[in-house]
Amino acid sequence: MRKLAAALREAGHKVVETREPGGTATGEKIRRVLLDSGTAGLDPRAEMALMFASRAQHIAEVIEPGLAAGAIVLCDRFTDSTEAYQGGGRKLGSGPVLELHRVLFGGLQPDLTILLDSNPDTSLNRARRRNELDAKSSNRGHDENRFERETRAFFGRVRDGFAAIAKREPGRVAIVDARGTPGQTHQRILEVVRRKLKV
Repeated sequence: MRKLAAALREAGHKVVETREPGGTATGEKIRRVLLDSGTAGLDPRAEMALMFASRAQHIAEVIEPGLAAGAIVLCDRFTDSTEAYQGGGRKLGSGPVLELHRVLFGGLQPDLTILLDSNPDTSLNRARRRNELDAKSSNRGHDENRFERETRAFFGRVRDGFAAIAKREPGRVAIVDARGTPGQTHQRILEVVRRKLKV
């Protein structure tokens, strides 16, 4: 996302970079609860509600002001991730996620969602290493590996959830092959974004 933001800025666009859960002071506190391995036994419905609580604050503080200012808002994860992780992975189903999104945010949707398709084991191992290094370097006393400790079956359901979203909304969701080098993946992302922006 950082490379994409830099390329867009270089092309003259105003860009806001953000992430979920998090993106705001309140959202980052919620993120710690959601991702900390010490948060054991969190009910899937509570997990989903916390994701939406973080998102509501995020939309109000970052996304809507960014869009109103004419910026391109790049967000690492949004409601599609909730549908895949809580709807699919936690077996809550897509219906409650989509309904809650509709009730809270109306028709607010990304213009483009980039779904990075890679080897699940490789991605999971990379995320675990990154989170462990972040935990050691920050001395924050917790890690962000709660999801990474889930089973292969869980991640299989998450992957199926993302695939179902891409199939349902092919005009919005672009699947990018992320099995190559970071540079190759970045070039593929740039091609998709340039087509969307018609530049």
